Amino acid sequence: MSLTAGVVAVQGDVSEHADAVRRAADARGRDVTVVEIRQSGVVPDCDLLSLPGGESTTISRLLHSEGIAPEIRDHVADGKPVLATCAGLIVAATDAGDERVETLDLVDATVERNAFGRQKDSFEAPLDVNGLDDPFPAVFIRAPRIADVGEADVLASWDDHPVAVRDGPVVGLSFHPELTDDDRLHDLAFFPDERK
Repeated sequence: MSLTAGVVAVQGDVSEHADAVRRAADARGRDVTVVEIRQSGVVPDCDLLSLPGGESTTISRLLHSEGIAPEIRDHVADGKPVLATCAGLIVAATDAGDERVETLDLVDATVERNAFGRQKDSFEAPLDVNGLDDPFPAVFIRAPRIADVGEADVLASWDDHPVAVRDGPVVGLSFHPELTDDDRLHDLAFFPDERK
């Protein structure tokens, strides 16, 4: 069965996420068509979604002004997977720690923006992730930290703080898996039933 993968393209590493989704699907022998989402009406046709990083206040504003936000909520309510990375995680959280961000309330967590430092403080770290056999080379760039987790399951932590969580069909990451050649987290997010 062919899949339609949507990448929210209002900001962030759109082409990198698209490439990672294609590689993850190919590794599973699945046909996938990747579409970029900049306006409402596209999400309902998608089987899975990537919500990339960027600037969380801008992403939040555009998702709501373009009518994309309620479609993403409906997507999740239907049990379809979402991978939210960096600023995408901030927007997906229940509490962004910033009143300028109107969140999607998809991940039961409180997030602190830029908690791991500014651009100059970027780093890569080997993360032990639940569901992966070997460490994942996580790239942290102006990364948020998950300060508090409600019902979400913690998949990985760094420096004693959660940096990867799953809440139902949504996987939220503080870091940028699309900036590596390692597609295991896209696979973990989008093909969980095929990993069993």
